[in-house]
Amino acid sequence: MKKTRDTPTADEFAAVCGQVWDVLIPARAGYLAGVSPHYDEVFHDVVQRTEHVGSLGKTDIAALVVWKRLSAQTPWVSALMSLPDAHVREVTKRAVTAVRDTAVPRSEAARTGRSIMWELPGFCTGDALASAALTAAAPTRMAVYDRRVQHALDTLGLTLTLTRTPGRYSRYMQLLDNLLQHSRAPTDGWTPRDIDTALYWTGKNPQPTDH
Repeated sequence: MKKTRDTPTADEFAAVCGQVWDVLIPARAGYLAGVSPHYDEVFHDVVQRTEHVGSLGKTDIAALVVWKRLSAQTPWVSALMSLPDAHVREVTKRAVTAVRDTAVPRSEAARTGRSIMWELPGFCTGDALASAALTAAAPTRMAVYDRRVQHALDTLGLTLTLTRTPGRYSRYMQLLDNLLQHSRAPTDGWTPRDIDTALYWTGKNPQPTDH
């Protein structure tokens, strides 16, 4: 697949989609075989609490930091911990509502949810933690984004346009939507989260290509 700096056009995307799925389908199988079935227990706990309460608190965010193996020795952690949990939950409740809104396209819901999370310390740069929180809020609708996912997208020629500008997470979710629209029978029932784990595995275990 030819590498590009921009997201492919619709015709180009359709042309490379088969090759993309040729990578993602075995990558998803590799993820399931290579990652402990217990690893995501922390994430699932956060999902269940968010489903019950409708918001994420500081404890939930701390759990996601550990789950994503992010550094907690940064100034934003102190700033976040200094906020009342009620304030954190007020912000995340709005984000949860946004990403669960099925009346709008997935990418638009992602954009709104991501912009709300921007209000909290630690969510102003990068999308790894924010995407984890939004995925915990809507696990069958949203997906996690991180550097390994981006590396996989680069490798597959699906680099997000202007990846460092605001709106990257929304563009990522639109890209996953486009992939699902060109899915194959073996991927029937896949969610964006299934794709993100396949991308993660691809980025973690890059395969040699013949081009």
